[in-house]
Amino acid sequence: MERQTVSATFPSAAASVADARRFVRRVLADWGMDEAADDAVLATSELATNAVTYAGTAFEVACRLADDQIQVEVRDLHPTRAIAMPGLNASSGRGLPSIARLADSWGVTYEGRTKGVWFRLPRPGVNGAAPAPGGSNGTVPESAEGGRAGSRPDPGAAARRGDLDHSADDGGEFRRDGTRVPSRPGPARGARGGREGRPDASQTAQDVPASGDRVLRSPAALETLDDAVTSVRDALAADAAAVLLTERDGRLVLGASAGLSDELKFSDLSVAALSPAALGGGGWVSSDATDPVAAALRARSIAAAPIEAQGRLIGLVVAIGREPDRFDDGHGARLGRIADETSLALEKARIGELERSWRGWLSFVAEASDLLAGTLDQERTMALVAQLVVPRLAQWCAVYTVGDSETAQLAYVWHADENRADGLRELLDQADVVPELDAPGPWHGLTTAPPAVRAAAGDTAGDQAYAFPLVARGRRIGTIVIGRPHGDRFPRSAVELAEELSRRAALAVDNARLYSAQTAMSSALQRSLLPPGVPDIPGLEVAVVYEPAGEGSEVGGDFYDVFECAGQVGGPFPGQGTSPPSASRWRFAIGDVCGTGPEAAAVTGLARHALRILAAEEMSVPDVLGRLNRLILGEGERGRLLTLLHGEIRPRPRRDGVTIRLTSAGHPPPLILDPDGTVREVASPQPLLGVFDQVDFHTDTVDLRPGQVLLCVTDGVTERRAGARLLGDGHGLERLLAGCTGLSAGAVAARIQRAVRDFGAEPSNDDVALIVLRAS
Repeated sequence: MERQTVSATFPSAAASVADARRFVRRVLADWGMDEAADDAVLATSELATNAVTYAGTAFEVACRLADDQIQVEVRDLHPTRAIAMPGLNASSGRGLPSIARLADSWGVTYEGRTKGVWFRLPRPGVNGAAPAPGGSNGTVPESAEGGRAGSRPDPGAAARRGDLDHSADDGGEFRRDGTRVPSRPGPARGARGGREGRPDASQTAQDVPASGDRVLRSPAALETLDDAVTSVRDALAADAAAVLLTERDGRLVLGASAGLSDELKFSDLSVAALSPAALGGGGWVSSDATDPVAAALRARSIAAAPIEAQGRLIGLVVAIGREPDRFDDGHGARLGRIADETSLALEKARIGELERSWRGWLSFVAEASDLLAGTLDQERTMALVAQLVVPRLAQWCAVYTVGDSETAQLAYVWHADENRADGLRELLDQADVVPELDAPGPWHGLTTAPPAVRAAAGDTAGDQAYAFPLVARGRRIGTIVIGRPHGDRFPRSAVELAEELSRRAALAVDNARLYSAQTAMSSALQRSLLPPGVPDIPGLEVAVVYEPAGEGSEVGGDFYDVFECAGQVGGPFPGQGTSPPSASRWRFAIGDVCGTGPEAAAVTGLARHALRILAAEEMSVPDVLGRLNRLILGEGERGRLLTLLHGEIRPRPRRDGVTIRLTSAGHPPPLILDPDGTVREVASPQPLLGVFDQVDFHTDTVDLRPGQVLLCVTDGVTERRAGARLLGDGHGLERLLAGCTGLSAGAVAARIQRAVRDFGAEPSNDDVALIVLRAS
């Protein structure tokens, strides 16, 4: 097959993980490789999540198809960051063990300023693409560490041996168990190479006790059991045959049978009750009707052999005779060979079931990560955590958070049965013991609630609970407690999955907490930079609008102010003679500091308060701008450029509108709307503040007669973007204002505000501020 390569680049955003998954699935579908899509998508999801969360850069996903392999690589721009592994860094880098379980081989490459993590999967339909567990010779191989296959790999142990030096410059290739492929002379730095080969699937299976309920869920296992009883009857000419499987509690249950009476009710039988011959490890025969196995199957004679896997008894194969002395030792030996074959087939089925469970685990974790990364709201994050747990892992879930008091407080409760949620919350509230564990473990706090509360909670009071600490950035920020009804134990898989979820939830909750704190601080600072209110000005309607960009996590650079200043400031207005010192005047200002954040907030605060203070010192508008310009320049590197429109308002005699003297220092010029719909600019452009040391500002005088409107805006209005177009292009703002003829100041402000919002599909990325003055 010709080599094919398809790639795409994604931004550093939470939504990009889902986009990367869709891209890989679409590419494999185009190549006709749908059978490999699930594994490829899950592995890509983990690598893309790591790129977004820990590298923090845009990343590229490249799919390559060559010969008999599919290769997917996720490449980011942080080559110096180590690839973290569980056990080395508990709060990040959780994806690589998942890749090790899914892929034929995987590795890390460094090329220039980029780092890539790649994995390879066999192309569906290629001979040998999916080798049978257990090896080609039908034996269970030893693992690389010398232990029996099927034991849980320990990436941490490999790391302690020094095998996982992920910061090495030459990258590396790794097996599915997380161990590094030994280096050898070969390609130079950055080359993709090294030994490949899919380890036996049993080397990656979780070391869980074999049990009938797990095996019986597999269609392959059911087929194996049916074949076994058929083979027993044919090979031994037995009257009947049965396969008994061990349960976790040591009971033996009937897995499959042939020839048994439908009326037979298999009685309780345990491994502990078996005869010494049954536990001897080989086939045996018995004509003793009191033998526990014969008695359970109501047989006069039996031949039986143990089914073993990794040294553990997982069941028995039994041939049944209705007459005594039906079998001899030769039958027992023959049955032992059938049991060995059945053992291998059942172990293969068990491993297949475990791998299916693992894929389901990965899919759940991937989707959970997407959901948790999609919100920065603390309450919503805790609700998502609880609803991810219930009902998949537990019947109920409670989330505790640790605040400034360092005491855990119940923050969220979710129960699969809504009718029990209130009782559960009361039970947890009244418990004397608050979960403050440093490691996952059982929690018995429900037993400490008062008897009356326990009685009101009913059966819930007897539930068993398991607690998982939420640890983020080295600090315990809370606890997740999950519960199941009494007697419904927590499977180890559920505990491990909840523990993994708690790690990811801890980071999500902590991120949401930090974001909420930052937003609250920014909002408080933003409010402190805005005026407390707008004064009433005789003969003038005043309306203001202010909308910060984003979600409130940063302080914007736009500001406005309207305030009263008494006294004869700036001399008499043209044509009005000398006014008494007590004549009231009002000042207004609208400005835009370059940038956002604390630096912009500092200049905003300096400007707004300086305008009021200098006006109280009876300085004219040009003098105020000159002084403010020197103050900003005096800030040195902390200073920011500032555009400012500042003016002084005085009512005209006989309620004939107002007279305004204003200066535009690098700011968008104000517009006047006449009653006949004509719009024109006023105020001549002058230098912005914070650039030149010696600047002489002057004022322009505007007479605003009844019915006329003066509109002052920041560039967040004129530069509102819709694709390549700006709202201010082609006199767009003038046309918009012309359509406001006859409206009040408040209505004009509302219409401009709505037009800015509706102009583009995306939210505005700049602050919006405007002042509307209408003479009445």
